[in-house]
Amino acid sequence: MLLSNGGTAPASMDQGVARWAAEQVLSLAPDAASRKAGSKLGAAGPWSGAGCDASGAVWGLCKGSGSKPYQTVVDTTGPAYKCSCPSRKFPCKHALGLLLLWACDEQTVPLCEVPEWADEWLSGRRSRAAAKEQTGTGSGAAKSTADPEAARRRAERRAERITAGAAELEQRLADLLRGGLAATERSGYGLWEETAARMVDAQAPGLAARVRELGAIPGSGPGWPVRLLEECSLIHLLDSAWLGLERLPEPLAATVRNRVGLSSAAEGPAVRDQWLVLAQYDSADGKLTTRRVWLHGRESGRTALLLSFGAAGRPPQLALPVGLMIDAEVTSHGAGRPRAELGTQFGPPATIDAPPPGGPCASAADAYGQALRDDPWLDSWPVTLTRVIPVPDGTGWQLVDADGGAALPVAAAALTRPGLWKLVALAGGRPVTVFGEFGHRGLVPLTAWPEDMSETVPLI
Repeated sequence: MLLSNGGTAPASMDQGVARWAAEQVLSLAPDAASRKAGSKLGAAGPWSGAGCDASGAVWGLCKGSGSKPYQTVVDTTGPAYKCSCPSRKFPCKHALGLLLLWACDEQTVPLCEVPEWADEWLSGRRSRAAAKEQTGTGSGAAKSTADPEAARRRAERRAERITAGAAELEQRLADLLRGGLAATERSGYGLWEETAARMVDAQAPGLAARVRELGAIPGSGPGWPVRLLEECSLIHLLDSAWLGLERLPEPLAATVRNRVGLSSAAEGPAVRDQWLVLAQYDSADGKLTTRRVWLHGRESGRTALLLSFGAAGRPPQLALPVGLMIDAEVTSHGAGRPRAELGTQFGPPATIDAPPPGGPCASAADAYGQALRDDPWLDSWPVTLTRVIPVPDGTGWQLVDADGGAALPVAAAALTRPGLWKLVALAGGRPVTVFGEFGHRGLVPLTAWPEDMSETVPLI
């Protein structure tokens, strides 16, 4: 059987792929409803003909409401999923239930030969992956033959539209300040949405997103005028940077282009490494669902951010099991930027024997400060804290170094999420390792590991 890198699976099946923990399976769920439904199907009752093999394939037949059982098969090297049910979610509840059963019940899902109905999809998927890898250089060559002059003219026209949009936004900010910030509480959200729509027309989605965020600030609680002024100042700084782009050093100019919405393609050589899947979570703006997946390279020491998008109401396709490690190639979007693209994967995810390296609270503050120097519009930065203890602090919480050296506040956005209480229960007053995003609003914990590495706990 072909693997995703074009190789073949081991002939012997006496060494199966390391089975995942239930939390790692549930981290793949596209939403809370799928997580709940999949958990109900994680028992042997509705399943028959279940099995797995050493290449990372898992399959089974799940009894449904019809006369025929649903045929469900999972390729854990992706992971990728195929189910005969009508659900449009990936993975569906049957795939989640099958993986939970595989994770917890070796007798019901034993090592065995792949049935024909499952092998048809698995072989086709892996053959296509191998063919795509072999022809990958050809697609790049085709792109290089595109008309560079036409591309240059398109880029110039878009830059002109963004410049016009930035100038208009500067005028609107000036009008806002002349009229007084207090007036924004009476004008409502419509003012900001109309301004954001103008930025979309100017092909500056980055500016549009920041304007929409302004609309949620007026009336949001004590001190909102200060927060509104701060955000307006950052938008003014971005406008001014774009309007004077030619005077900026190239690294900062690249950051400004990215912040207004001119995305850059992945470039440079692909880095093959053992990538630990640190965290995965979704955010939605009504029109688009964005999935963020954080990786850490064991050998390279790099932290990479994978982004995947889905239309409103549909989860993104990319999903990786948190707390496992994948042997894969990753291509960066530029030096100093965490965003990257996932390339070829070599085999199924594997278990880890240690959490990612990290440091005390002070090192997290230093890392964010250095990143902020290169990108003044940066809201947060990925950090790993080692040997920290969650401690209540008045109406909030903070993570404190076990030796009492320093502490970081937990961001207000994380205080109402169940993940905070999972972290508190996991620690039980003892030191833990925590990965999260730290910025001027505090730390958002995303994943935690106890000192004995008995489990990986996603917190979001």
